[in-house]
Amino acid sequence: RPTDSSHQLLAPILCSASPNMLMSATIIATDLLQQLLQGHPDNVAPVIYGGIQIGIHSGTRWATERVPAPAGLQMVMFIPNFVGKTSDARGVLKDTVTREEAAFNIGRTAFLIHALCTQNLDNLRWGVQDKLHQPQRGAKLYKYLFPMIEAAENAGACCAYLSGAGPTVMALTSGASGDIFAQREKERTDIAVARAMISTAKEHGIDGKLLVTNVVTEGARVVKVLPSFSTDEITYRDNL
Repeated sequence: RPTDSSHQLLAPILCSASPNMLMSATIIATDLLQQLLQGHPDNVAPVIYGGIQIGIHSGTRWATERVPAPAGLQMVMFIPNFVGKTSDARGVLKDTVTREEAAFNIGRTAFLIHALCTQNLDNLRWGVQDKLHQPQRGAKLYKYLFPMIEAAENAGACCAYLSGAGPTVMALTSGASGDIFAQREKERTDIAVARAMISTAKEHGIDGKLLVTNVVTEGARVVKVLPSFSTDEITYRDNL
C-alpha cells in the first residue's frame, strides 16, 4: 500500500537470476529498470538504485536519477487495513486538467526537488501540494486524507500527502542530528505526528497500523556469487 510490493519482490529475484550480473552491474540494473517499470519509474527505480528517485521517459526508454535525501528525514506512514483498488483510484480522476492545475503542479514539483536538494525542510510542505489527484481521491475515496494531513502538519510534520494512489498517508518529519533512537523525545517530532495520524484515523473509523521508517540509500545488491570472490587471504563484504 505505501509502496509497490510487486516491484520490491521482482527486482531482487531478477537480479539474483541474471547470469550476466557480474559482467556489468550497471548494465544489468539499467536493463532491470526497463523490464520492471510497467509505467511506474517512481516504484521500481528506488528498489533497484535506492534513495529518492525521479524518472522520465525519453521517448525510447526510461531514465532515472537520484534526488538527495535530507539528513535525519523520517517517514511516518499510516497504512489502513484495506487495499485501495487501482481502478477506483484512477476512476475518480478527470480526463483533462486545466492550465491552472498543470501550472500549479509543475511549480510544486520544482519546489519539492529544490527543497530536497537544499535540505530546506520548511519548504517540503509547499512542494507536496497537489491539484491533480489528491482533491479528487480525498473527496471520493479517502475522507480521512485531508484531516490527517492537517493533523500531521499541526503536530510538527514537515509535510504530509497521499502515498501514491493511496490509501496510505505519508508524513515526513525530522529531529536532531543522528539516529532518532539516540535522541530525546523532545528533540523528535515523529511520535507526536504518529499519534495525531492515529487519532484522526480513529475519528474517521479507519483501522490500520503506523510505521516509522527512513530513506534507504541502498537498492538491489549482490548477495551471493559462484564462484566466490573471497579467498583465504582476502574477504569481501558478506563473504561474497
